[in-house]
Amino acid sequence: MRRLLTSLMIAVALVNSAPAFAMQTVPAGNRHAEQPDIPGASIRRTKGTKSSFDLKYEKVHELLATDRELMGKIRKVSSAYGINPIHVVGAIVGEHTYNVDAYDRLQAYYVKAASYAGESFRFAYDGESVDEFVARPQFSECKGKSDSYTLWSCREDVWESDFRGKTVDGTSFPNNRFSAVFFQPFYAGQTFGLGQVNPLTALMLSDLVTRVSGYPKLNEKNAGAVYRAIMDPDISLAFVAASIRRSIDDYKEIAGMDISGNPGLTATLYNVGNSRQRAAALAAKNHGGGATVWPEENYYGWLINDKLDELKGLL
Repeated sequence: MRRLLTSLMIAVALVNSAPAFAMQTVPAGNRHAEQPDIPGASIRRTKGTKSSFDLKYEKVHELLATDRELMGKIRKVSSAYGINPIHVVGAIVGEHTYNVDAYDRLQAYYVKAASYAGESFRFAYDGESVDEFVARPQFSECKGKSDSYTLWSCREDVWESDFRGKTVDGTSFPNNRFSAVFFQPFYAGQTFGLGQVNPLTALMLSDLVTRVSGYPKLNEKNAGAVYRAIMDPDISLAFVAASIRRSIDDYKEIAGMDISGNPGLTATLYNVGNSRQRAAALAAKNHGGGATVWPEENYYGWLINDKLDELKGLL
């Protein structure tokens, strides 16, 4: 039922955001006067490292301010994906302020990526590989989808509606995200390089990254290749830019809104994911007229908009 509702919302939104309707540009800045609450997990993680959000922000800002090579790569990849580089800067700053600490220099990310080169592992849950899992009959509706974004979005929807928190064919599945259950072979909270891209997101965006950047297409059967891609700084940046490009396009195509002038919103979507479903939910709220309901930033995006002038200075 949930999957059907999501599909219907997206279908209706696409019809109602057709060219006959004017595209709305989302205003710049934050909708919230004060920063929304920061999740407890992020607070505990930061306290556990005897750090603070202010210190972590300053550290990643320093990395970006002093590493010309990294900033050059950010500008180049942003141009390739047709986005303003401030969006990529915002995603990196948000991740390294609230989720992980930044390394002191770009080279350290290459060293970390190299440490995964000899790893042998697979994406699985309770002994069942994700490749075997998505071959179950519940996923039959996804078989005709050839694009990696629509294919894995469909599979994620099926997980949410048919498996999450349920017992199916004798197997009890956790009440958790698809990416957390099947795509963290090391441990929960595993970090994923400069862009903090998770493996499921990488699989979703693989076709776009292959088309624009020329990197090899990823496959769920080769978990090592997925990890190497998201741990390598150069490839990771391509996935960061692709994720932002996809969010901007989803909001244009589904919600009829241009969010490209609001880095706090693209940062929020980079943090929470599911831009397709969120755009559909927003479109549903605005269906039928009345005062426009604008998308809102979360704690992570709020920081980016609040620090926007300072971050633009990096460019």
